[in-house]
Amino acid sequence: MRTRNDMGFQTEVEFTLPKGYVDSSGQLHRQGVMRLATAADEILPLRDPRVQQNAAYFAIIVLARVIVKLGSLPDIDTRVIEGLFASDLDYLQRLYERLNGSEETDASEAPTPRRLAAVGEA
Repeated sequence: MRTRNDMGFQTEVEFTLPKGYVDSSGQLHRQGVMRLATAADEILPLRDPRVQQNAAYFAIIVLARVIVKLGSLPDIDTRVIEGLFASDLDYLQRLYERLNGSEETDASEAPTPRRLAAVGEA
């Protein structure tokens, strides 16, 4: 499913995690939906003390904000993102970059994709 708004551009994208999130009851969640990020999604996490102590945590907070559905989970928060397998976190970071990267390009310069710092990177 690729949801488009009245303006005709993609605002959400469905995804399937390579491994999946296992919740506290042992249920596996693999199907999800990510929406386009807003300016607030990238600015507000910078104020979070967890990001100020560890810049890599920025990716965790941003993903928790833009993932609107993951399986049958009622809420997606930082604890869910923290509980993902590393390969699933990497997959979501790459999806975020593709979905939110610049589509406008000037003929004289190459596009610069948006980059979330990988967990462990500073």
